[in-house]
Amino acid sequence: MPQIWPATPCGGTMVDVEPYWELTFDADGDVDAAQRDRLLSGAEDKRVTDLLVFAHGWNNDQRRARALYQRFFTPFASLTGPDVRLGYVGVLWPSMRFPDERIPDFEPSATAGALGVPGAAAPPTLDEPTRRLLAQVFPGPAQAARLDRLARLLEERSEVRSRLDEFARHVRDLVAVPETGPAHEFADDTGAGEPAMLTDDAVEVCEVLTAALESAGCPELLGGLRKRLWHGARELLRQGSYYAMKRRAGAVGQLGLGPALGLLCARVPRLRVHLIGHSFGARLVSYGLRGMPAGAGGVKSATLLQGAFSHYAFSERLPHDRSRGGALHGVQQRVDGPLVACYSSHDDALGKLYPLASKLAGDSASFLALWERWGAVGFDGIQATDGARRVRLGAALPRRGCVSVDAAAVVRRGGPPSGAHSDICHEELARVVCAAGRIGVV
Repeated sequence: MPQIWPATPCGGTMVDVEPYWELTFDADGDVDAAQRDRLLSGAEDKRVTDLLVFAHGWNNDQRRARALYQRFFTPFASLTGPDVRLGYVGVLWPSMRFPDERIPDFEPSATAGALGVPGAAAPPTLDEPTRRLLAQVFPGPAQAARLDRLARLLEERSEVRSRLDEFARHVRDLVAVPETGPAHEFADDTGAGEPAMLTDDAVEVCEVLTAALESAGCPELLGGLRKRLWHGARELLRQGSYYAMKRRAGAVGQLGLGPALGLLCARVPRLRVHLIGHSFGARLVSYGLRGMPAGAGGVKSATLLQGAFSHYAFSERLPHDRSRGGALHGVQQRVDGPLVACYSSHDDALGKLYPLASKLAGDSASFLALWERWGAVGFDGIQATDGARRVRLGAALPRRGCVSVDAAAVVRRGGPPSGAHSDICHEELARVVCAAGRIGVV
C-alpha cells in the first residue's frame, strides 16, 4: 500500500486518550488492514459504547494530525455521563498543508515570515519545505520536473505574460487525473467539470487570486502589476493542490472509510459511531457515509467542522440547476441522528478563496459574484436542503436531519490567508459533538 506519510510503529502515537486507534488510508482509499482489524477487535474487547472517529483536513504530517486529535479529544472524558465508555479513532490520510499557513496555538513555521519590512508580504517563492511536500503528494519524475520548473518561474517572476501562461499550464498538468480514472468522479460536489481556475485565462485567474489575497488581509503585495500577479500564481498552485486534496478526500471517504465503517458496525452492532471531520476531512467523512454498505447502521451523528466543500452538497435540487442535486443528497439519512455543520463567517479560506477555486469552467457567472453559488458549508452552513435547520452555538439540536450551527463566536482566530479555518479546538465544539450524539453531556 503506497504511503505518503511514514508509517508509525504501533504504540508510537502522541495521542494519550484511551482507548485510541488509528485508521491509515493511502491516496486510493486502501486501508491499513492491520490497523482496521485492531479497531474491530479492540472496540468489542474494550466494551466501547461510543466511538469518536475524527478525520483531519490538510496537514503536513502525521505529527500535526495527532496533535490536533489530542487537543480536540481531551475535553470529552469530562463531558460525558457515567454510562458512556468512549473510544477514539484518528483517521490518517495523505493530504498537504502549505507550511506558511498559520494554525492557532501551533508553533509558527520556519518558512513563514516577511521581508523584514513591516506590512510587506514575502516573495511568492516555492521554498524547499513546500517543494518536498509537493513532491510527496505528486510523486514521480515527470511531476518532479514540473515542480522544478514551477519553482524557477516563481523565482524569476518574469513580467512576460507567456511565463504566467506556462506556470498555469504546469499547475494544471500537476493536479490532473485521467477522466476515466476512479478518482475523477470525486472531484465535484454539485456538477461535472474542471474548476475555472485550471482552465480560464491565466492572467485573469492570477489577478483575481491576488485581489482575494489582499481582501483576506494578507500584507501589502509589493511590485508592479505583473510582479504582484506572481502572488496570485503561487496561490493558484496552492489552490490547485487543494483541489487535488479535495478530490482525494472524497475517494478516501467513499472507497476507504465507508466500507471500514460498514465492517465495524456489522462486527460490533451495539457500538454508536460519531463521525467528526475538519475541512477536507469533513468532506471525507461525508463521502464515507455515501460509501457505507446499503442498510448499514451504527452511525449516530456526524459533525462537520469548517467543511471545505459545497454548501449545496446535500441539496435535493440545486438552486441554479433544478434538474440536479448535490453529490451527497440523501446521505444524512444514513445517520441515526443529526448531521451537523459548524460554520464561521471569520473563515477567510472558505469565504474568499474557496469560491474562486470552486467555480467550474464554462459557468456563466463571473468571478466577482460567486459566494452564493460556489460557497463552502464551513462558511455559511448547509443551503437549499429540505428540512435543514439553523441554530446558535449551545442551543438544543434536532434529533435527525441536517442542522447548521453558527460557531463564529469561537471559530475566529487565525492569520491570512486562512483566517479562522483551523481554529476548531474549543470545548464548545466538543459539546456540539456530544449533543449531536446524545452521549450524556453534563
